[in-house]
Parts: sequence; structure tokens; C-alpha cells
Amino acid sequence: MTNFIVPDLKITPRTGGYARGQDGFEHILRSALALLVNHGSAALTLRRIATESGMNVGNLNYYFRSKEELIRELLNAVISSYEESFDEIVHEAGATAEARLENLVMLILEDITTKKTTRFFPELWAMANHDPFVYDRMNELYDRARVSLNELIGEINPALPEDERKILALFISASMEGMTMFAGYEKPWRAQMPMLEIIARRSFIQLVSTLRPGEIKGDLSIGGS
Repeated sequence: MTNFIVPDLKITPRTGGYARGQDGFEHILRSALALLVNHGSAALTLRRIATESGMNVGNLNYYFRSKEELIRELLNAVISSYEESFDEIVHEAGATAEARLENLVMLILEDITTKKTTRFFPELWAMANHDPFVYDRMNELYDRARVSLNELIGEINPALPEDERKILALFISASMEGMTMFAGYEKPWRAQMPMLEIIARRSFIQLVSTLRPGEIKGDLSIGGS
């Protein structure tokens, strides 16, 4: 797989009467992302976003009627960029499911080392602890992000039932996300990320390939046949 960084945002073109405001719409979302990454969630106010975008709050309200609407659009643009990148890997022609899973793991772990990802997601996690709206949007975001993992798990181990594939995808996703605080941008173990990638790729492939139906529910003995 060619190494690349997931685009910061994938913004769906607006239609109808909103199409004329596409440039302003995108500029505001990029300004909001920059504020969150560089200054944290406390800076994510409509007034601060408007200033960062070079406009007043009244102009900002033309594009977004509320902070919640802006956050919804920002998170949608972020996860859409991941979905596009994941889809490219998952449906790579001629590659085995195991190779595609390895490539997906590599992409995610390499993306974790970027400043945007290391700063953006922990800020959202903190916001989700106190804001039900952000909490719901984050759950939606990660549900969408795990679709690709779930698909590859099903290809590699089709005997696993759907509910167990979802749990396994959650475990793999959470294991990689956990690296953010240790090996992300400017974190203590950043230089060791290549070694962590090797461990992750091998262990996840082994786990997905060998897990038997019912095993994670305790339906089979540890040493069963």
C-alpha cells in the first residue's frame, strides 16, 4: 500500500440555493477544525470560529444556525474522509482480505501519528463526557468507522456471526485508538510506532483468523477442540 495521510475533511458539495455558499461553508469547517486541533474544545465557540473564519457571528449564522449544526457537519466531514480512504483499501482489487486488513491497520496507526488526529479525537472524547449531543455524534462516528473492519472480518472468518464480528471490530478499533495517547503526535512512544504496527498487524490477523464462533461468549472451553 502506498503510504498517505487521510484527508482532513471530505465535504459534500451543497445543492440548490446553498451551492453558492460552498466556499464559505468549507472555510468555516476548516477553521473550526484548526481551532479544535490547535487550541482545544474551549476555543470552539461560534464567536471564535467566526473570527478565525474572518467574518462576524451574523455571517456565520447564514451557514450554520447553531453550534450543534456546525459540529454535526464537522464530524460528518471528518468521518467521510476516513470512509473514503477505508473503502479504497477494503475494495483493493487483487489483494487478499488479510492483506487489506493489514493495510487498513497500517493506515489507521500511521494516521494516529499526525497532529490533527492526535489532538482532534481526544478533544472530542472529552466533550462527549459532558455533552449528550457530542456523545451521540461520536458514537455515530465510530459506528461508521467500524463498518470496514466488520466487512474484512467477515471475509477472513465468515463463520463468525454478525454480533461477534461487531465485538471483534470494536476491540480492534479500540486497541488502535488507545495508541493515540502513547504513540501519537509528540507522544513518548511515537518513534516506536513502526514496531507497534508490526505487532498490531500480526496479532489482529491471527485473532481474526482463528477465533471460533461462540468463543468470546465463553461457549467453548479454552482448550476445546
